[in-house]
Amino acid sequence: MKTQVCIIGGGPAGLLLGHLLHAEGVECVVLEQRTPEYVLSRIRAGVLENITVSLMERLGLDSRLKAEGLPHDGFNLADGERLIRIDMADLVGDHVWVYGQTEITKDLMDAAPQRGLQVIYEAEGVALHDVAGDAPYVTYRLPGDEDDRRVDCRFIAGCDGFHGPSRKAIPANAGTAYELVYPFGWLGILADVPPCNHELIYANHERGFALASMRSPTRSRYYVDVPLTDRVEEWSDDRLWDELAIRLGPEAAANITRGPAIEKSIAPLRSFVFAPMRYGSLILCGDAAHIVPPTGAKGLNLAASDVHYASEALTRFFKAGDNDAVAGYSDKALARVWKSERFSWSLTKLMHRFPEGGAFERAMQVAELDYIANSRAAQTTIAENYVGLPV
Repeated sequence: MKTQVCIIGGGPAGLLLGHLLHAEGVECVVLEQRTPEYVLSRIRAGVLENITVSLMERLGLDSRLKAEGLPHDGFNLADGERLIRIDMADLVGDHVWVYGQTEITKDLMDAAPQRGLQVIYEAEGVALHDVAGDAPYVTYRLPGDEDDRRVDCRFIAGCDGFHGPSRKAIPANAGTAYELVYPFGWLGILADVPPCNHELIYANHERGFALASMRSPTRSRYYVDVPLTDRVEEWSDDRLWDELAIRLGPEAAANITRGPAIEKSIAPLRSFVFAPMRYGSLILCGDAAHIVPPTGAKGLNLAASDVHYASEALTRFFKAGDNDAVAGYSDKALARVWKSERFSWSLTKLMHRFPEGGAFERAMQVAELDYIANSRAAQTTIAENYVGLPV
């Protein structure tokens, strides 16, 4: 098979890039290791910045998002006693949407056959070859194959996540990995109960962090931070609901509706950036190049901004012979990545208790939250970053 761009990974980043390129007449194919059912079973975040929504609008795939998504004009920080509302609409004249990443993926997935975007699922043993040159190719196998299949292309877009093969195809001496692994994970519960607040609550309590969020008016997603040594089996539903009620504070606790878990899991947290995000004919997008802790709701939105830059660069290359756009992709993407990493890292530091932190660090968190509560300037900075910096 021959194509212009081979996209590795059929999650939201890969599918979004595929749709954008296909709409511009750039030939592409998407390779996904898993089945469609497995891709849709992954539980992910659901706060969307304007960049993500605008790309769905551009593709004409925003109808369900607008019908079922929840526009949020603000969110809350809690210090165990009070809610500090960050009024994004008033402070920066903008808002975010709450719409599950799984739903974005489903919208992109469902539209692929009718629009002619080729997505190959269950592509096993994906390997990237000759990425340093101008004629890279990808090999893979489908279930039952005895021999490799091959895709020849001009560019490869690695949208295959942190553990995928794309970043590993770059020589160790050709890039730098920056990483911070956090000493806790997020224990999450998904339940078919109404949320305790119509907006998100990020809470800093003496017992630890908590988050109250939602997927819809009838489905809630809650988190608490736990040591990495904890196991899900140690946390019954009742124990988790009790802990949430304590950490979120009395105002939120009074409105919590309890229910059985649909899904419960512990996710480790890390900050990670690989630079550069381009090597030869290989471009990295999304989690293949960077990971943010979910505190700032930046993961999917950073992937979307990468895809925006990548689709523009590749379209200009194939339609106008513009080499500079591809050459400049990494610097342009990384400028936004690092700013988003900074915000997610700083919010994580503010809202979590770190094992090595003592009484002084806790006092600094309390002082910072009190400053934010009484400073419009501080709230504006947070709102500006939360709704998403310009692309």
